[in-house]
Amino acid sequence: MAVDRSRPPSPGPDPQFHFPQIARHTLRNGLKVRTVEHPGVPVVTAAMQLDGGLGADPPGREGLASMTADMVDEGTGSLSAIDVSDALARLGAEYDVEVGADITMFTLTTLTRFAGRGAALLSDMLTVPSMRASDFERIRQLRLDRLRQLKDLPPAVAERAFLRLLYASHPYGHLAIGSDASLRELTLDEVVRFHKATFVPRRATLVMVGALPHADLLAIAGDAFERWNGEDSTSDAPPAAADVAPSAASGGRLALVPREGAAQSELRIGHLSARRDTPDYAPLLVMNAILGGQFISRINLKLREEKAFTYGVRTGFDWRRGLGPFSVQTSVHTAATAESIADTLQEISALRGDRPATPQEMSLAQASLTRGYPRNFETTQQVARSVSQLALFDLPDSYFAEFVPKVNAVTVGEVTRVARTYLDPSRAIALVVGDRKATEESLDALGLGELHVLPPTG
Repeated sequence: MAVDRSRPPSPGPDPQFHFPQIARHTLRNGLKVRTVEHPGVPVVTAAMQLDGGLGADPPGREGLASMTADMVDEGTGSLSAIDVSDALARLGAEYDVEVGADITMFTLTTLTRFAGRGAALLSDMLTVPSMRASDFERIRQLRLDRLRQLKDLPPAVAERAFLRLLYASHPYGHLAIGSDASLRELTLDEVVRFHKATFVPRRATLVMVGALPHADLLAIAGDAFERWNGEDSTSDAPPAAADVAPSAASGGRLALVPREGAAQSELRIGHLSARRDTPDYAPLLVMNAILGGQFISRINLKLREEKAFTYGVRTGFDWRRGLGPFSVQTSVHTAATAESIADTLQEISALRGDRPATPQEMSLAQASLTRGYPRNFETTQQVARSVSQLALFDLPDSYFAEFVPKVNAVTVGEVTRVARTYLDPSRAIALVVGDRKATEESLDALGLGELHVLPPTG
């Protein structure tokens, strides 16, 4: 059969993606366990997800959840922080902790033959941490030092200030690390009480993924965690941040954190938009890819390719159980600050109807979301984190198998509809971290209202 080599072959249909079976279990103490067989490489990942991320921090104690999470590997029983580190090294284990908006996740990966010992060590760390005063003071000082470093990083300053503008006093309105003032006020007793209230089996989900049968993975989980009998005191547990309605933003639509003489302006533009459980999730992903979620997106082509204002710009949704923001993030040269904001708002407005998505844009956006989708599930860590997302957002086990068909079924009309429903340029907040003298006059001309100057710390 002759082959025409004068043009590239047409791409075929996407192969059907099959996610491995997820088995659900519940231990006698109420701990929910999900197991996934992942053959090929002899490793096992244990991912423990606990309700209560940064959104569980009490007012004035921002950073409490993160401090508590950091204290977990600082010792358990008679083991010191160095002893715990040595124990992880002897297992060849990779340990990680992440504090999100709604949950805190602890992940440990090790070889299959060490899976039982690894799970037991993780259990000891989570359930009976030493909570020594010397470790607490050291961790707090490290965090205070890190906060001082972040003050010199415009992206970090912008993130902190933008969250406060979006959420005001809402539990989501701060970074996980907290603030200088809140960290200095924290006490070890508060960390111990927070651990007691939130580290309980009925607030947790354990995901076990590895090259073992479901029964063996469940047995390892049971041996390690079934004796965990944390006190399930609902009166001491913090309220879920997702259940707290955000108050209206009170800082106006235009704000600036001064950085005298800055050659570039760090920009954040957006507003609160959608929850992760929205039925419009797939259309929103396609819409975002067209607008600013990939290199060939509209805003990036405008600001980078056409006007050379920036090296790159991206847009995205920060998905949470509660209402999360849609935001535009970029850094532009100072003289282009106001024009970049105006162009961004114009592109958002155009996608809402004046200039709807084209068939080519739809095809490229959908391909960017689907063609490489199986790469997200190559390792046990990736699979464990993915299954944890199902637990976090209460999604069905069939979600991953249904993702590609749902994205490919999105239409131009749906993209226009969700852009109109979830994006509103008239509500967007624009934050600038940059030189006030060089930008104030042009920012005033944008017509976004009074310019609010925020403290340099954000």
